[in-house]
Amino acid sequence: MELVKIKSELLKLPLSDRQRLITEVLLKDNEQHQTCGSQHSRRELLNNRQGSCPHCGHNKYVKFGFKSKSQRYKCKSCERSFTEYTGTWMAGIHSKQKLDGYLNIMMQEKSLDKIKVALSMNKKTAFDWRHKVLASLSDSDKDYFTGITESDETFFLNSEKGRKVTNRDPRKRGGTSKTRGVNSDQVAVIVTQDRKGALDLTVATMGRLKKIDIKNAIGSRIKPNQTVLCSDAHVSYKGFAKDNKIEHHKLKGVIKQRIKNGVYHIQHVNSTHNKVKKWIDNTFWGVSTKYLQQYLNWYRIKEKIKNRNDKLNAFTQKVSENCLAYQKYKTIDSCYKNLLSTLN
Repeated sequence: MELVKIKSELLKLPLSDRQRLITEVLLKDNEQHQTCGSQHSRRELLNNRQGSCPHCGHNKYVKFGFKSKSQRYKCKSCERSFTEYTGTWMAGIHSKQKLDGYLNIMMQEKSLDKIKVALSMNKKTAFDWRHKVLASLSDSDKDYFTGITESDETFFLNSEKGRKVTNRDPRKRGGTSKTRGVNSDQVAVIVTQDRKGALDLTVATMGRLKKIDIKNAIGSRIKPNQTVLCSDAHVSYKGFAKDNKIEHHKLKGVIKQRIKNGVYHIQHVNSTHNKVKKWIDNTFWGVSTKYLQQYLNWYRIKEKIKNRNDKLNAFTQKVSENCLAYQKYKTIDSCYKNLLSTLN
């Protein structure tokens, strides 16, 4: 059949069917060139003795047969059995034949509506899968900050997207707080990065930043003799640097000081602030504060693998490694309540 006739017939289909067909063709084409193999990645990791028991963390285990076509293992320490999916984001998911397709579309940053149409799944299921995947990224690849390290906070307006607001008047998406300056309507996010590429984005507190928030965010990743901290003149950073006995260079915004001694500045961090906000606003039309940390983790990994040719495989491997992902997913509600408690 000629290409013109094929195009004519395709245009007769409903829009939803055309979108599904296009997605299926793209997925099929991708499978021929780059197979992400989420299930294969996890099994290969365990079979090569690079995993650990999801129950006790011990790294000595043996194969222990199969359960519902899933490879089963037995830990030599706690003697409990587990499958290749136990503890991972794939635990409890029945439609595992859709996992690779889901990760593929997710990496393209498609909307939940497009995922729903492409994979013939419920929108709520597509949303849950997204956050199960993102729960796998929470603690991965967090290295020490060495050399000149920039850190500064930025603020997101508290959002209850997806929920009916009962404690205040609803506002349009992208609105502003009724109170000027830093206030309880804003969520403080600490962004820290060194000149070697290490990056951290942490949802710290509601409202004004405190010294303890900086300590909780990056305190364990600072080395006194190897880290030089650059920040604005916020008193909390000064106290944090003094407590940890690290060299600290303050940029005074009052006098419009942008750079100190030709090398100390926080311009990389300020650039990251802008990029993250544009990504969240333009791609997702804003996100709920409850899930903000999840998306920040996604952005961090996205930046880490952005120069790789096999981004999909790299992403798949990362989310397959974490055997505590399902447990992390279950704590999203409690983490959000802890964040809200910082208002008191």
